[in-house]
Amino acid sequence: MPRRRPPGAALGGPSLFDSPAALDAVDPRAPLAARMRPRSLAEFAGQEALIGEGRPLRRAIERDAVPSAIFWGPPGVGKTTLARIVARATRSVFVQLSAVSSGVADLRAAMADAQARGRDGGPRTILFIDEIHRFNKAQQDAVLPYVEDGTVTLIGATTENPSFEVIAPLLSRSRVFTLAPLAPAELRALLDRALADDERGLAGAGVEVGEEALAALVELSGGDARVALNTLELAVQDVAAEGSVAPRAVAVADVEAIVERRLRHDKSGDAHYDTISAFIKSLRGSDPDAALYWLARMLEAGEDPLFIVRRMVILAAEDVGLADPQALGVATSAQQAVHFVGLPEGYLILAEAALYLALAPKSNTALTSYQAALADVRERGQLPVPLHLRNAVTGLMQSLGYGAGYQYAHDRPGHVAPDQVHLPDALAGRRYYTPGSEGAEAALAEHWRRPEPPSPPELRAPEGRARPRPPEPRRD
Repeated sequence: MPRRRPPGAALGGPSLFDSPAALDAVDPRAPLAARMRPRSLAEFAGQEALIGEGRPLRRAIERDAVPSAIFWGPPGVGKTTLARIVARATRSVFVQLSAVSSGVADLRAAMADAQARGRDGGPRTILFIDEIHRFNKAQQDAVLPYVEDGTVTLIGATTENPSFEVIAPLLSRSRVFTLAPLAPAELRALLDRALADDERGLAGAGVEVGEEALAALVELSGGDARVALNTLELAVQDVAAEGSVAPRAVAVADVEAIVERRLRHDKSGDAHYDTISAFIKSLRGSDPDAALYWLARMLEAGEDPLFIVRRMVILAAEDVGLADPQALGVATSAQQAVHFVGLPEGYLILAEAALYLALAPKSNTALTSYQAALADVRERGQLPVPLHLRNAVTGLMQSLGYGAGYQYAHDRPGHVAPDQVHLPDALAGRRYYTPGSEGAEAALAEHWRRPEPPSPPELRAPEGRARPRPPEPRRD
């Protein structure tokens, strides 16, 4: 008969800790970022808005009343570290699961252990789920009842927007705390601490790190403490391994040889949507410099150029519109050219189109006038087409008055029929379009010269039957 795993035993490896001492254990073979992981709020770098003196999360930690929470932020900003500090400060059992490698069975086993500890009067359980956004709905549903009844305090870590990636019932039972990338001064403090620490850090390596190299490392790390610390360790190891009696100092070139200038840009994540939003708003705001910057950011990060140009086509109609009708042609031509040429040369096409759209006069009347018409469609339903606008293609239709009184615009002065009602009778006189005053639209409006709206024509005979009229050729 298989032995039951005792409460507190690890699930699939050393991911469950039943004492604060276990949280302090450091594997000397672990990367520097893991060895230097802060063990208290005093060592924690950054996130002053969350854990600074007097802030709500800090007060909750200090009085051992941390609620279920979602820690949301980019990689390397301390989400896992903060969860461990919470567990250590509150003297809780800390259960860590990764959404990448754990399933519902692992969750249920962890919940059974937590329930057993609760029955035995043991410490409460903090369930930390790393990358919780990778759990599907069923897996998140499996956690919900245990959060609801207090069996566990959930702390989920995610790099994706929890509004979209965490189910609503779980989100409503959790506080969302947003962690920001570390500032340069905060990263520098972490690096200095690692260089000075002779127990967990690099003080015993006998290698100096130049000021310029540290500054370059801070810049290249992009606010990611894990990248900064692990890159520092590799650079120190490389210099120490050169074999000279007195190793030279780590230089900028040593850092640059290890770390690439990375741009975080998941094609399906927040960076994807945030960056394209900044690009489109820059075009709309007629800021060519910002538009080029965000375009370069997306292309350098590997964004699909066809995704970018599709949004430019939409903007050409939505935000430039009739102020420069050629803008739509420019954008669609760019789409075809980018598809034909591809990258890397396609950046020239995208840059030209982006500059044109940013510099063009702006009008959103295509959007606002359509939305006004759509509101009447949805509110008033399927109003009948006026008889004089219907084609009389059969004798019966003619006898019912189809087409009676229709004014063919090209037979009228100026090729317009200003006194003819083209809307359903119930909407006669309704205004949806108000001309813009920018660019070509002003000239179009001047040519148009909107007349006063006509009233519905009287198209029926006194006896209630439609007046018959001779057939006309179809003129749509």
